Amino acid sequence: MVRVGIVGLGYWGPNLLRNLVANRRCGEVTICDSDPSKLDKMAARYPAAKREPRYRRMLEDDSLDAVVIATDVSSHYPLGRAALEAGKHVFIEKPFASSTEEAQTLVDMAEERGLVTMVGHTFLYSPPVVATKRIIESGELGDILFITSSRVNLGLHQKDVSVIWDLCPHDFSMLLYWLDEEPIWVSAFGHDYVIDGIPDVAFVDLSFPGGTIGNVQVSWLAPSKLRRTVVVGSSKMLVYDDTEPYEKIKIYDKGVEMIEPESFGEYQLAYRAGDIVSPKLETYEPLSSEMEEYLRCVETGETPRTSGRNGLAVVRALEMADSSLKSGRES
Repeated sequence: MVRVGIVGLGYWGPNLLRNLVANRRCGEVTICDSDPSKLDKMAARYPAAKREPRYRRMLEDDSLDAVVIATDVSSHYPLGRAALEAGKHVFIEKPFASSTEEAQTLVDMAEERGLVTMVGHTFLYSPPVVATKRIIESGELGDILFITSSRVNLGLHQKDVSVIWDLCPHDFSMLLYWLDEEPIWVSAFGHDYVIDGIPDVAFVDLSFPGGTIGNVQVSWLAPSKLRRTVVVGSSKMLVYDDTEPYEKIKIYDKGVEMIEPESFGEYQLAYRAGDIVSPKLETYEPLSSEMEEYLRCVETGETPRTSGRNGLAVVRALEMADSSLKSGRES
């Protein structure tokens, strides 16, 4: 069984802790947070867990196999590096690091030491995203022409990162997963309407080597919650709406074809509107599947779906978007 230490018991850490404790692969758990009240709260909920307010002290425990990091983005790199130096496998919440350089260093360190790195791109373990990957790979949609995504809501303004670093990791990770490619260029524009210097709305365009283009809209300033992605193929179209309680995926047998005239004349377009199908999806908690993969890979040495290299690719795209947003030019 894998002995795990988790640091950061604020917003997301308790969810990770809950799934770790429930997993049959997980052995003794050590909880760590510099805030005594958070540590006390989780210790009361999980009395079998060891308590350690000092992260460095936790890493000195030779019986500890792996670490889960659920802290602020700025601390991901130093905490991850310290864990790797201590010989621990590392799971880091998204984004993997604050820069491509930091992410590359963590990946290189882990590979040199034979350690597992994994990033918390939880959506890549959700049934609709996995099903969309399978549908794209089956060829049912045809060639993927473009993908658009909207991830907006009225809430939580971050104080240390822009809306791009906060929300785009979800959509970027899905795009890279579905297309199995990294973007060759990224263009972004947005604005900081509430907190000076921290953009709270952004529109991001991406171009991929295979010819697919993407558009991602993210915002903390919207009247309602929207989590909607449209995948347009040459044969069919797919809509993934994460706010739908039941039919999260719909496949539309719709399209348009150009018909060459038999004689001299103008080209004509033929529009097709067929059935709408909502495939049956598996039902399980993505976070549970994510923690299962992390623990399994720690045990076996396999490479997780959302490995450090996957995290590096997403951070690279985030940096390109951030650079474009600041300079006003594509990156």
